[in-house]
Amino acid sequence: MSSETARTGGAAAGDNVSAGITLVLISVVVFGIQDAFSKLLVQDYSPFQIAMMRYWGFAAFSLYLVVRKGPLRQAFASRAPLWQILRGVLLVADIWLFALALKTVPLAELQAISLVYPLLVTLFAIPLLGEKVGPFRLGAVVVGFLGAMIIVRPGGLPLDMGVVYAIASCSFYAIYIVLTRKVGKLDSTATSMAYTGVVGLVMTTAVGVFHWAPMDGRGLAMVAVVMITTCAAHGLMIKALSLAPASVLQPFSYFSLPWAIFLSYVIFSHLIDPVSLIGAAVIAAAGLVVMARERLRGSVSAGAETPLPGKE
Repeated sequence: MSSETARTGGAAAGDNVSAGITLVLISVVVFGIQDAFSKLLVQDYSPFQIAMMRYWGFAAFSLYLVVRKGPLRQAFASRAPLWQILRGVLLVADIWLFALALKTVPLAELQAISLVYPLLVTLFAIPLLGEKVGPFRLGAVVVGFLGAMIIVRPGGLPLDMGVVYAIASCSFYAIYIVLTRKVGKLDSTATSMAYTGVVGLVMTTAVGVFHWAPMDGRGLAMVAVVMITTCAAHGLMIKALSLAPASVLQPFSYFSLPWAIFLSYVIFSHLIDPVSLIGAAVIAAAGLVVMARERLRGSVSAGAETPLPGKE
């Protein structure tokens, strides 16, 4: 390879990474808008109804991407169907719990608590994947949880069921991510997307129809925004992951915290208190440390880190 070719190839790679980072930041903005509209909706409608309608859009988008790659029947030929079904169940549980948390927990604080999930992934990977975690990463996990305790300290975020739902949502999502890593060694991305879309569509609809309430024009318009932003944000993230490694892009998803703080203030007139902001910064710092260590160990896969509904 000539030096000119090397320079050209390097420039192209650099351009791809820059474009990938840009798309991640845009997707974070779109996901934040989705969460804000979802929070507005769950004040008037059942979180189960909103989760169902949101999943209609996501499932249609997922299956469209799968069909583009090949026959749908072929996509369901899994080497680990039970694990795939469990992944779908966990993601739905995460979405339900996140929607319930949105009802009472301020957007900024909820996003801050959600940042705990990469730390939980580190813990759950020990029994589920047999990964060995050294004292450095375990220390970062402990620090991250201390940051969460700062947010829900006495006099801080009210310790109600909304906070419990938020923590449970993170836990289910973390297990889902770990299982995504597990099945990623056995099945294609198309297979994982097919199972996620269909299992979620069936579960959310089976429950959501019993919580159905007629929606006025404003509600339907807001649901349309949620569906569109869900598909658009995932499309942007998928494109970003095709341009740069997930381990490079993932840290930029932490832009979701300042963006959530901004949206929470502008739309809901709520400003996160300084002490809770410190707790959020501690969680983010711990998460970034864990990501850096995993990147050095080469244990982070692109598919495992693709953001999905519930932590956006």
